[in-house]
Amino acid sequence: MQNRTNDYFITGTDTEIGKTFITSALLRAFTQQGRSTLGMKPIASGADEIDGVLHNEDVASLVAASSVKAPQEIVVPYLMRTPAAPHIVARLENVKMDVQHIQYCYQQAQGLADVVLVEGVGGFCVPLDDDTSTVDLAQRLGLPVILVVGMRLGCINHALLTAQAIRASGLRLAAWVANTVDTEMRFFDENVEALRQRLGAPCLGVVPRLAADQVAQASQYVDLNLLK
Repeated sequence: MQNRTNDYFITGTDTEIGKTFITSALLRAFTQQGRSTLGMKPIASGADEIDGVLHNEDVASLVAASSVKAPQEIVVPYLMRTPAAPHIVARLENVKMDVQHIQYCYQQAQGLADVVLVEGVGGFCVPLDDDTSTVDLAQRLGLPVILVVGMRLGCINHALLTAQAIRASGLRLAAWVANTVDTEMRFFDENVEALRQRLGAPCLGVVPRLAADQVAQASQYVDLNLLK
């Protein structure tokens, strides 16, 4: 499918490494450039029902960071209750995920904002059901990828393997962001430099450990001018 140059697929080296936080910061950064923005999280597991409506913290963060408001069914086509791996939850809750439907929702989102950021679920190769994975979703959308690297012990191997998987799938690694997970990580700067030398894509920024409500501050640490 034909895509615009400002839309990206956001993936991470693992789960719980601040992927949603960085996606939200990127949305804010694009907004500061004067562009209308919309964040999507096509698949989210772990939701509470409030006044008859399912709510998920990650989705709420993306909505708050987006300058454009969209119907929830576009922002998160598949929202499930149980906080676990999506292929397990989908089987448990009898949900059949369809990447073609997610593509349709993304196309609707394109008509609402200048920039659409699509956040994946977990890492890059997470299964969605017995037959498909996040890789299939990313390929269907055909977007360049921004990789969020959770800075902690082991991150170099995780980042390089993820970059390898992204390129093997035929997608372009457009950039990466170093997000501080472990504030006590030894040789932090040396690890960042090792990644700069090996990932073969620009580092948009190194984000320190911040609170969940400090998305605006995090956006100051990323430089969108490095995107090509």
